[in-house]
Amino acid sequence: MPEPPKLDPSIRSMDDLIASPHPEGRDNEDTEILRKRLVYESRKRGILEMDLILSTFAKDRLPTMSDRELREYDRFLTLPDWTIFYYVTGKAEAPEPWRSSSVLSELLHHSANEGKSVRRMPDLEVKQ
Repeated sequence: MPEPPKLDPSIRSMDDLIASPHPEGRDNEDTEILRKRLVYESRKRGILEMDLILSTFAKDRLPTMSDRELREYDRFLTLPDWTIFYYVTGKAEAPEPWRSSSVLSELLHHSANEGKSVRRMPDLEVKQ
């Protein structure tokens, strides 16, 4: 597995991570803009398996996520694709603060697809 990026040692919890400056400078992004950007970023990862897992997760969960959950998911998407793949498929154990992340827990459950549902990329909503 590729080495995940190193976090600042002062970040010990998800609250610390969310409170730290966003690596792409998106700290004050409006919640609805954030939600729309996360839909796009969940669909366009570069690895087809991640596109499928994350886009179906985003379709199911983003509409009801709280602002805090959205920001947690946003930080998760800043990780490299292969790191995300290993974490959401359970092939590697995520380090703290991700290990205690409720969003990662939901992603693990979603990725397991225990109901064996057939998944496809969700259609984009087109506003007239």
